Amino acid sequence: MSIMSIFRLITPALPAIFVAGALIAVPAAHASSKKSTTSATTTSAPATTTPATTATTAPKTSSSKLPANEEFTSVALAQAHCSGDTVVWSTLSKSKSFHVSTSKYYGKTKHGAYVCEKDALSAGFHASKS
Repeated sequence: MSIMSIFRLITPALPAIFVAGALIAVPAAHASSKKSTTSATTTSAPATTTPATTATTAPKTSSSKLPANEEFTSVALAQAHCSGDTVVWSTLSKSKSFHVSTSKYYGKTKHGAYVCEKDALSAGFHASKS
């Protein structure tokens, strides 16, 4: 088997592998911060785990009612969180609309995030007309 054929087989699975690795790494980092007993290491442990959590979610804007832990920067992360729900691109501006994957604006608006459709609807967002 050539390197290119192996690469073609592995490429579609990379997002799932990345999400699985992130899901394993975050609890492990959290568990290690619980084990520390000195105040100096306990104080520094949240600083090392906070960027990992922040990197997986989109920036929080003031006009959004969605919690920051329900907004994601990639489809793979949102699918891992939604488990069975449709992933939509939510525009986090005053319009409070979301776009399905067939929309030309899916993942393209300036202020937005991937979210579960049920979460978007419960936060008062509506499906876009385009």
